[in-house]
Amino acid sequence: MKQFTRKTFGAGLSLAVALVVGSLLPLHSAQAVEDLEKEELKFGFIKLTDMAPLAIAYEKGFFEDEGLYVTLEAQANWKVLLDRVIDGELDGAHMLAGQPLGATIGFGTQADVITAFSMDLNGNGITVSNAVWEEMKKHIPLDADGKPQHPISAAALKPVIEQYKAAGKPFNMGMVFPVSTHNYELRYWLAAGGINPGYYAPAKGDTSGQINADALLSVTPPPQMPATLEAGTISGYCVGEPWNQQAVFKGIGVPVITDYEIWKNNPEKVFGVSQQWADENPNTHIAVVKALIRAAEWLDADNNANRGEAVKILSQSAYVGADAEVIANSMTGTFEYEKGDKRSVPDFNVFFRYNATYPYYSDAIWYLTQMRRWGQIGEAQPDSWYMDIAKKVYRPDIYAVAAKELISEGKIPASAFPDFANETGFKPPQSEFIDKVTYDGSKPNAYLQQFEIGLKGDDKI
Repeated sequence: MKQFTRKTFGAGLSLAVALVVGSLLPLHSAQAVEDLEKEELKFGFIKLTDMAPLAIAYEKGFFEDEGLYVTLEAQANWKVLLDRVIDGELDGAHMLAGQPLGATIGFGTQADVITAFSMDLNGNGITVSNAVWEEMKKHIPLDADGKPQHPISAAALKPVIEQYKAAGKPFNMGMVFPVSTHNYELRYWLAAGGINPGYYAPAKGDTSGQINADALLSVTPPPQMPATLEAGTISGYCVGEPWNQQAVFKGIGVPVITDYEIWKNNPEKVFGVSQQWADENPNTHIAVVKALIRAAEWLDADNNANRGEAVKILSQSAYVGADAEVIANSMTGTFEYEKGDKRSVPDFNVFFRYNATYPYYSDAIWYLTQMRRWGQIGEAQPDSWYMDIAKKVYRPDIYAVAAKELISEGKIPASAFPDFANETGFKPPQSEFIDKVTYDGSKPNAYLQQFEIGLKGDDKI
């Protein structure tokens, strides 16, 4: 657990005393400090490299610059993390983007949770066991250098799954949580290759997600993925870093595709708080978002020049706790697939560029379409419903206030942010998916109609 020492700077505090206490920090006006409804905060996270904005906001003093004194605490799993935010044990947390949405629509836990800050783009991969990889390779074309041609389609996995079926064995894969990006990315990749990843039927009491499945997906906490793969309990998984690269370093598995190759510059995690907390602490919330924006900007500054320092910070046991070499494999712009097949992926982790921190409504709606596609939303909903939920959960209005304060303070230029006067919250239609399907967030039902595998229209399980 990381915790700041509370520092108080009075008007008569001498420089000598300040230097004994710690480095002299920028002072806030008395009015600014008084405006904060709550100064001492506890935030939760899971041990993944994309919790980096929290770690950097802490380590670089950005929280303290806003008059905030923060404890960062690793959580056992995503469910515990969400429950602790809802019940007030945590003031906020590094969350799966689907968690505030899933809670709001009542899939699993029912609660009002919002986000005003997107933590990153990309950052995940899909890894299979060595044995599965050897079989997949038989169905993957090679490039001019004799290496597997990327991106690798799940069509290469389909014959392997058919072998398992013929032998009467289930083909098990891990993902981190039912409403995780990892679940939806893994399902997207499988379905694009002609493999049915199964359906949920919450109205019938079946939340396994394995109805009619060719591959059986189940929850495994991120740090446990490599060990679970090594034990043979699962034959593959989708997870964030550093747990794909860990499989390479341990020699127990092969990452076959990154989420950047499944959906270029896809949204990944968010910073979530309960609606009640946001209502009670509006000024504190803005201060938190300001600190996180500065941390994200620092992480991507000068063409990732700070990533080496970030890797050292994240390797500490209080944060990710993996070897710096493992974390650096993806954080510094490379990614290793089969052992020795290291390729340049400069945007594997994006924290600020491409407006990564902005909470787009279209990002929220994509997650909702995947919940509908796989049965977590059991019945058809009009396009207006998707928009209403997105506006309830994603809060670009709060983000804009924080960003404008940073601009006025001269900390980040206006050019680094969206044009708030004309921003609609919708990205232009996106077509850089592995299956070339175009996503237009303003037309969720039309988007769903394009998929051969998955629920659409009035379909029910």
